[in-house]
Amino acid sequence: MKHTVKIIALLLLALLLTGCMRTVDEMYRLPKRPDAYNDLQSSIDSAMADMAYCAPLNGENQQTVQMADLDGDGEQEYLLFAKSTHEKPLRLLVFRNIDGKFVNTDTVESNGSSFDQVEYVDMDGRSGTEIVVGRQLSDQVIRSVTVYTFTDGELVKLMSANYTKFLTTDLDNNNQSELFLLRPGQNETDNGVAELYAMREDVMERYNECEMSQPAEKLKRIITGKLDGGSTAVYTASAAGETALVTDVFAVKEGMLTNIAFSNESGTAVQTLRNYYVYADDIDNDGVVELPSLITMKPMDEAVATENQQLVRWYAMTTEGEEINKMYTYHNFVGGWYMQLQSTWAQRVVVTNTGSHYSFYIWDEGYKTAQKVMTVFVFTAQNRDEQGNAENRFVLHKTESVTYAAFLEPAAEAYGITQESAAYSFRMIQKDWKTGET
Repeated sequence: MKHTVKIIALLLLALLLTGCMRTVDEMYRLPKRPDAYNDLQSSIDSAMADMAYCAPLNGENQQTVQMADLDGDGEQEYLLFAKSTHEKPLRLLVFRNIDGKFVNTDTVESNGSSFDQVEYVDMDGRSGTEIVVGRQLSDQVIRSVTVYTFTDGELVKLMSANYTKFLTTDLDNNNQSELFLLRPGQNETDNGVAELYAMREDVMERYNECEMSQPAEKLKRIITGKLDGGSTAVYTASAAGETALVTDVFAVKEGMLTNIAFSNESGTAVQTLRNYYVYADDIDNDGVVELPSLITMKPMDEAVATENQQLVRWYAMTTEGEEINKMYTYHNFVGGWYMQLQSTWAQRVVVTNTGSHYSFYIWDEGYKTAQKVMTVFVFTAQNRDEQGNAENRFVLHKTESVTYAAFLEPAAEAYGITQESAAYSFRMIQKDWKTGET
């Protein structure tokens, strides 16, 4: 104990000698803002005399004041999004640090009711970034997007177009981003149109336009991902009627923007899904996006038809439009879970539902008889863990309020179903944090 006290005393003496000791007032004093911050705030306050802040409403960049190295000199520029009461109300202001002082070097005025979405991407392969700014023109679906590059302290417009939804991605695999957008057709009943813009020798050029399978306002979801073979594609899911979903897949093929999932014979996308819950996804986590195709289960005589349950064939696509089978699953959308099934017998599965019990049967190859192989139980009572392990059952998965368990029939062994494989194959349906869809 005495040895410890001596060490503490020596440390305090060292701090005193080096001037590191602080008074109580100094320790509790609020940190002083850097002079640069105060100067920037002063410049912003002066510029905001007759304006109000107007942050973008969508996308990942929703701050009122944003930072980006626009010219690639290693110094961040500050971008302010505001709105005035003038004829062109939306204002985009750029502030630069010049000789230690922040100066408003440029202000872009534009029409619109609000900023929709902002992206910072490299489109020309040179240092710095381009700015893609989407604006809502009114409460209608139509919006306007403009691409700017930053030159000599000013924003220079490269292109502008109307859109329903846009994103930036590298579809031609040249390590530079392009602007992909969807817009309505010429008439209200026309299918939507996909467009792709890319920088070519300091000019923003447009690829050929490409038709969607549905009107643009029917869009439900849009993502980017890899095709089988490694090329990048844009996957768009659109509503078709009240209960159907179609998926278009856009990619650059032989220098042309192509909807590789579009069938000229049927006039619709290759797959029409009768359920909004199933979207394209990298379901096996191999870096390639898989598309879902629903398979109707052959019912048994005693089976009661259950809604929101489907067999799903997951497949990847190549740039040639070829389908590559990847996985089969049984999806229970109401329960929020699914089971991965072996491809050798997956299409012969039928599932019956009694309360919270789901019995899996497998038809023989002639579809004459079906063998029961497994039952999945959903327990929610307080003793759910005990129920999950009782009567030769075993737990598949647990959440805070639900225990999922299974029981294997003797016939399960013939189909390669074990406790380990069943537990591994059981998954929860994940919700997309960006769209809120499952």
